Amino acid sequence: MYRPNRQTKEIYENLVKQKIWGKVQNIFVKYQKLWNGPDIPIYIFPFEPARKRKETKSGVSFSDKLFLFIGHMEDEKEVEALFIHEYHHVCRIHNQKKQIEEYTLLDSLIMEGLAEYAVLQHCGAQYNANWCHMYKEKEIIKYWEEDFKENLNIRKTEKLHDVLLFGLGKYPDMIGYCLGYYLVANHLEQKILKDRSLFKADSKTFIKKLLDK
Repeated sequence: MYRPNRQTKEIYENLVKQKIWGKVQNIFVKYQKLWNGPDIPIYIFPFEPARKRKETKSGVSFSDKLFLFIGHMEDEKEVEALFIHEYHHVCRIHNQKKQIEEYTLLDSLIMEGLAEYAVLQHCGAQYNANWCHMYKEKEIIKYWEEDFKENLNIRKTEKLHDVLLFGLGKYPDMIGYCLGYYLVANHLEQKILKDRSLFKADSKTFIKKLLDK
């Protein structure tokens, strides 16, 4: 996501001109108060886009820190959407009270889905990640039945976890992320719920409707 080179230097200089650090700080204050979230350090780096991809931003979340990778973006609302997604992870991790090594594939699916659902509620559908709607419902259900349903309890430390989540090898790109968003959206059905209650919700809650079909 970041390597020092001419392109990333130009992006960094543009981020300085945009005063992105101050803007992110303001966004942080807003959502920390709204979600009663933890006070953590936030590190911002210029985003280097990968070949064949159109993304202009990315992030990595931990329980005690947050990394944002930001590229050329004409709409500053994109920065807020990125922050919401990543900081939502941080808040859920704090509320789930479990070690990262204990997280299962289901936990990861729901975490990604909830983060993008928060983006939908606070920024609008136009700011959702492309992977939210990469596949039709029929395709999602097919992979749910054939590949995910029986592997929901595999741990984050197991190789198959990332293979399914990111859609590696024979699986479609980002299929796990797309499934996660589908599970959350299908369960909530566009209801406006307080984020704080969703931080504590058990991951299994979001698959009951699909299992009952």
